[in-house]
Amino acid sequence: MRVITGTARGTNLKAPAGLTTRPTGDKVKQALFNMIQYEIAGDVLDLFAGSGQLGIEALSRGASSCVFVDEGREAIGVIQDNLKRTHLESKAQVIRSDYLSYLSRCRKRFRLIFLDPPYAEKYLENAIKSISEIDILAEGGIIVSERPLGKDLDFDFPGLSRSKDYHYGKTVITLFRKERTEK
Repeated sequence: MRVITGTARGTNLKAPAGLTTRPTGDKVKQALFNMIQYEIAGDVLDLFAGSGQLGIEALSRGASSCVFVDEGREAIGVIQDNLKRTHLESKAQVIRSDYLSYLSRCRKRFRLIFLDPPYAEKYLENAIKSISEIDILAEGGIIVSERPLGKDLDFDFPGLSRSKDYHYGKTVITLFRKERTEK
């Protein structure tokens, strides 16, 4: 696992040990960032951060800041180590919290939100629903969601338009964009 491009290009990243974290593969990560390459700007949220690789990739490619949230103690240590390896720690905030607790108290708006939760749970649907309700996605901002092939995802979330599903082996990527309001 490595940073693909940008200021930290080629830096190898660590992943937490065990099966609780499932890092996004390099091919899927490359495809994902090709989809959003012109959208990487502003503040980023890497919820269910794991190793922090998606937020770190965004920072390496020019995002102004990233908040990394994970509830695992080991994951938090790995994220901090990966930020030091990439020299991106000044643009990052690392928070140990479960996702719903973080979202319930979050008042910051993000241009880009990565959601790559544990596959076996309903975390993805709950996170997207909470994000749409508490309105922390900037107008025109994007949620990048990752899930396993065969796991359905509700189609409609208030205020969000959904892209088609992009299939990469056993992984499905779906983008949600916050609809712009007319003035």
